[in-house]
Amino acid sequence: MIELTDTNSAKIAAEFVRARTRAGSPAMGMVMTLIIVTPEDDAAEAMRAAKRASREHPSRVLGVILGDARGSAVVNAQVGSGDGWGGETALIRLKGEVVKHAESVVLPLLLPDSPVAIWWPTSAPADPASDPLGALAQRRITDSAAVSRGKATAMLAQCQHYSPGNTDLSWTRLTPWRALLAAALDQHPLKVTGAQVTAERVSPSADLLVAWLTDRLKVEVTRANSDGPGITEVSMDTKEGAIRISRADGRLATFSSPHRPDRPVALKRREVPALLSEELRRLDEDDVYAHVAARLVKLRSTT
Repeated sequence: MIELTDTNSAKIAAEFVRARTRAGSPAMGMVMTLIIVTPEDDAAEAMRAAKRASREHPSRVLGVILGDARGSAVVNAQVGSGDGWGGETALIRLKGEVVKHAESVVLPLLLPDSPVAIWWPTSAPADPASDPLGALAQRRITDSAAVSRGKATAMLAQCQHYSPGNTDLSWTRLTPWRALLAAALDQHPLKVTGAQVTAERVSPSADLLVAWLTDRLKVEVTRANSDGPGITEVSMDTKEGAIRISRADGRLATFSSPHRPDRPVALKRREVPALLSEELRRLDEDDVYAHVAARLVKLRSTT
């Protein structure tokens, strides 16, 4: 990593070229630009997650730390490639007046003719699509479960301000659950008369799962609390009995269904790099998430 102090976009771009030359790869096959907007305290962990994801999605990763907006503009950066990265990276620290115009620093560093994704690992704007940095990206990734306070409120705000290209890792965490539940109903083509989701008291993923089941099954879905971790059980009522998936330890689930013996199912809670990699596989609109976001807003408005 090369340290650049009191620098600018042109110097950072030039250092990218020099870093590739030093690595012996003047032309690197990068498929996108990933922007990470993170506080200083969370930057190291966020960049480690992006590093692991870059092995599947070689990218130019631009970490952006927005500092104090007071005072004169200062841009510092750490630039490099290799060392386990699937592409090249810059961690850019902004202070002073330039914090209010971070997009002016980032825009010249985007890979030409390539998609752009942006990720807020912790706190995100309520409306990511209207954020100056968010407007640069086709895919905008938030994580309501990672905010320090008001996780449920943060999730509702993301749903209220949904725009094509938005997603939240709280939704991504549901992929294995949704696959199992869909497979369960394929095996038991029975009419569901009601359902219940049991999870930690504050769980954006559980709230989204309630909205998804309500939207798909057209039945009342109730929410119950447990000690976690995360979602611990989903039960769907049918005339022949309950179809139930229970996961008490966050690793192994038990699948129970009418007239069949219980069986174990792997359902491990996934880490952030795996979630991020999944989201970077698709850069188009997630129509299902769009419907679920609208349903969650409607459910909250009636309670």
